[in-house]
This record gives sequence, structure tokens and C-alpha cells, in this order.
Amino acid sequence: MIEGWCEGDKPLELKKERRLHQLPKGATAQRWGNYITGAAGPYFVALAVILIAIGVVCFFNVTAAGLSYPIITIPICVLITVNLLMHYYYVVTVKPGFLEDPPREPGTGFLWAKKGSNKGKQKVLTGGVRWTSRGVKITPATTTKCWKCNKLRPELTRFIERTHHCKICNRFFSSSPQWINQCVGLHNERHFVLFMAYLVVATFFFCLAGYDKFFESLGISNDPWEHAVPEIMFAMIYILCIVLCFAVGVMLSYHIYGIMWGETSVEAQDHEEYRKKAKARNEDFVNSYDLGKRKNLQFFFNIGEGSYSITTLFLPLRLMPYTDGFSWARREGHDRHQGLRQGEELTDEDDEV
Repeated sequence: MIEGWCEGDKPLELKKERRLHQLPKGATAQRWGNYITGAAGPYFVALAVILIAIGVVCFFNVTAAGLSYPIITIPICVLITVNLLMHYYYVVTVKPGFLEDPPREPGTGFLWAKKGSNKGKQKVLTGGVRWTSRGVKITPATTTKCWKCNKLRPELTRFIERTHHCKICNRFFSSSPQWINQCVGLHNERHFVLFMAYLVVATFFFCLAGYDKFFESLGISNDPWEHAVPEIMFAMIYILCIVLCFAVGVMLSYHIYGIMWGETSVEAQDHEEYRKKAKARNEDFVNSYDLGKRKNLQFFFNIGEGSYSITTLFLPLRLMPYTDGFSWARREGHDRHQGLRQGEELTDEDDEV
């Protein structure tokens, strides 16, 4: 729906557009699934905390003792562990941000990163956005109306969707992974990605450094088991790490790929449809949010000139996103996607009765 239109003004072709991922109306099974998912969220978080804690104990009690050059490797392992734990804590506790929330200000505690000096080049842009690079234009977000709750919504998240109505928490934002018990949005999406990254790194090195202990826990080697952690516990955690390293690694790669192309997962589906429509008119579709892979990554993690240091990727610190969600960086000269005409935007339909 185009900004400023009332629901009754939607053109016929716009009403017929459906996102590919939506279920038909009257999906009772989906409603029950959403209810169960929301109710089970705290239990998933508790299970995740327990498994992470057991994994940490297994590593430092069994595997860490056999590492080479411990004066170097042990501090690195501690840093990875702290980042893993803290980013999971942030993604679970930091509210993603909702339409009705007041503007946020950065904290002043020791866990908040401080911006480096930008030699006076930084300037305040529309909607609180701060950026200094050339070739980037900050524009106010397009506003649409949610068909479910009748509220206006801007493009308020750069992650799984820019904004949609979450059927689990009955508020706006992107997705609700069961193992964090809340949505992923503007203010915790960075921690979500970094948590996945450190989980992949931690499980990879756990498997790499602990394979001999794994065989020992299975009784294959003749070495006696001399650790406080039971053999069966270590073996089960080792197998779990193999599975998580692969599964979360695929998930992380998918999201990093989307970030590099300046599009969310739902937008990736929409953009395929837009390209087909533009091609049918002998036009090229251009994603106005795609600023180039390097800039897209810089914007998402809010690092670079006038922003935070790259060291914030390796330290468990909190920081503000580059935008407040009501203004976004676009390519210079693009106020909207090239090759997309008014009325062709895919919209969220109410998939429940």
C-alpha cells in the first residue's frame, strides 16, 4: 500500500498481491502453532542457557587443558566465550523496538561502546540518522498500514522484514526465534548475528580441539578418563556442537549474504518478483537500499567513519544502530527502487480470519 492511502483506496491489482510465504486464510493450525511457540519461548531460552553452560564447562574442563600455547589460546577462548554469552544475553534482553516506543539514547555504562573521533565531519541527519560517506542519501521511511491492527508502520527493521505484524507477540517486528523468546528487530539484530557468528566459531574450535577427547570418551582409546565431566556428557555435547556448527553456520551465511546485498529475506523474495515485472517492461530493477557490499556491512554493524570502531565486532559491547528506523540510507539519486512502479509493491495480507 502506498503512503497516505486509506485501505479502501488500494487498487485492485494491489489487493491481489500475496507474499509467497503466507498461508491461506483460516490457518487454524498456524494460529495454534504461534500460540504454542510463544508459550514455549521461556523454556527454549532456559534449555539454550543450560546447553551453553554445559558446553562451556565441558570445553574448559576437558579440552582447554590440552591446548598448545595456552598463554595465547586460553585468553582467545575466554574472549570467544564471553562474546558468545554476552551477545546471547543482549539478544534475549534488549527489546527489538516497537512503533509505540519512545526514541532511545545510547547508554553510558562500561558495556556501551564509545564512538571514535570523526574530526567534526559527522552531522545530524533526518530522523536521528548519522552518516558521513559520499554517495549515500538518507530518506524518510515509506509508511504503510498494517491490515491486521490498522496501525501505520515504517520500514522499521533491516533484518528479516523491514516491518510486519508478529503473530506470536501480536506487535510489530520481524521474527520470533523460539530460543530467544522475543522478536529480532532494529536494536537487537546486530547481537543476533554476532551471537550466531560466535556460536559457529565456538562450536568449530570445540570440535577441532576436542576430537581426541571425544574418542577417549567413547572408550576407543586406551587413555583413562580423568575429568570431572562424565564421558557421556562430553560425547553428547561434542555431537551437538557438530550439528550446531553446521546448522547455525548455514543460517548465518544466509543472513550475511542478505546483509551484503542490502535486502532482508522477505525482500529477497519480493525483489525476484520485481525483477520479473521490470524485465517484462525491458527495464532493470535496482534495490535502492543496496549501497555495495562493504557499505551494507558497515551500516548493519554501524562501524566505519563517523560510527563505531571495528573492534566492537570483537568485544561484547552494546551500541546504537545507525538509524532510528524512520529514515534509511539509499543510493544517491534513488528515492525508491528503480524499475518498480506505484501499485506494484507486494503487501502483507491478513492471513487469519
